[in-house]
Amino acid sequence: MKLLDKYIIQKFLTSFFFVVVVLVAVICVIDFTEKNDDFIQHNLSAGQIISEYYINLFPYYANLLSPITVFISVVFVTARLAARTEIVAILASGVSFKRLLLPYWMGAAVISVVTFGLTGWGIPQANKTRVAFEKKYIKNPFRYDARNIHIKIGPKSYVYMESYDNSSNTGYKFALETIEGTKLRRRLTADVISWDSTRRAWHLTPQLVRTFKGPQETLQTVPARDTTLNLFPKDFASTYRLSETLTLPELNRYIKQKIERGADDTQIYLSEKYERYAYPYAIFILTTIGVVLSARKSRAGVGGQIALGFVLAFIFIIFVILSRNLAQVGDMSPMLAAWVPSIVFTFIGAALYRFVPQ
Repeated sequence: MKLLDKYIIQKFLTSFFFVVVVLVAVICVIDFTEKNDDFIQHNLSAGQIISEYYINLFPYYANLLSPITVFISVVFVTARLAARTEIVAILASGVSFKRLLLPYWMGAAVISVVTFGLTGWGIPQANKTRVAFEKKYIKNPFRYDARNIHIKIGPKSYVYMESYDNSSNTGYKFALETIEGTKLRRRLTADVISWDSTRRAWHLTPQLVRTFKGPQETLQTVPARDTTLNLFPKDFASTYRLSETLTLPELNRYIKQKIERGADDTQIYLSEKYERYAYPYAIFILTTIGVVLSARKSRAGVGGQIALGFVLAFIFIIFVILSRNLAQVGDMSPMLAAWVPSIVFTFIGAALYRFVPQ
């Protein structure tokens, strides 16, 4: 790297770190004022609030705001160079605009690699503690209220329950069916099924087993017993921000399990997965657009260019939110939804690049 490259990279990364700290600190202060009553109600100490909640909340918001912070950092650094006519001097010395972009891309590469590692493994681990804290002290107690529950637990095995009480881990009007093709081969029913946490097994009250062989039906009564199923109390637990607490390998396994069980809410988790891959690319696109927009002197000055950076960064976030909502309601493919903001801004960046000095 040349001296100029090191200078720009240093300024870029330093500004990025500063903007992240300032923005996230402001958000944490606002968050504290909103949740202070909950903290007081549960008599939480300052150490517990900071260690269990805000230390884990900081990286979450730092990643969430990364498009904004990257864009603002690039605009701030480049606008100051342009205001001091340093960009003009660099280009006049024979350096092409593409070559000027190189140190910015190198800085973006560092941020992208760190971001991907954090979103794939680091932040989900922190979110486990943060989300558990929110469910315990901030959110209302979760109550599983679904009725007539159907879950596929094996290639030919299906579970039915009329209702389930997650506070006692007890299901009512239970049925276990074995279906081959379109034919019912076996049906086991029990009035109550409850989870034994000591034995890590389900306890069934007396069961009636019906076996079907062609037109013949066999009835059998089975006394109360314990059994294991590919079904666990966590399948009925709160899914509040669950996708944010799963590392990338855990998220892939969870999606696979959801698909095998025929669940209809996989879009939420697929969107989360594809967004983790799309964010690093978005950082490169926003870095490029930031340099293109702020490489010229502006009559509005550095402040005006930073304000423009804020506006475009927030537009990107709005695209992310809208596409995510469309994916979750099934109106758009989760993969396409995750990449739409980056694709749109890629075209915007390509159009803007045509007007930069070469």
